[in-house]
Amino acid sequence: METFKKAKDIATDKLYYIDGLASVRTAIKMMKEKNVQALIIQKRDDADVNGIVTINDIIKGVIIPNKTLDEVSVYEIMTKPVFSIPAHLNLKYVSRLMYNYNVRVAPVEENGEYIGIIDYREFLFSKLEE
Repeated sequence: METFKKAKDIATDKLYYIDGLASVRTAIKMMKEKNVQALIIQKRDDADVNGIVTINDIIKGVIIPNKTLDEVSVYEIMTKPVFSIPAHLNLKYVSRLMYNYNVRVAPVEENGEYIGIIDYREFLFSKLEE
């Protein structure tokens, strides 16, 4: 039986959550402090789904339209629902899936829970280990 690397094998544990009502300034501070490119938006209740805010969302939704970091809440620019990668997906399909859906960063999901996050850097760096 062939063994192969899975999405969860390269996912980082740099998975951080933020409230959707937080300002973009707060989100940027957290991203800088944690050295991440995305934050997961917390669910409001059990019937809700998570969202995600990325650096690209901030550039597109705040910087380019020249809004202030304090006037925009994270929920206004987030993507919802989150596009996630199945934990056991063969690594050779991860980059293709992300590319096809125009996603640069995505959480890795196992048994309905996020267990890590993948961005293009992790995928690229994993190629060095082959």
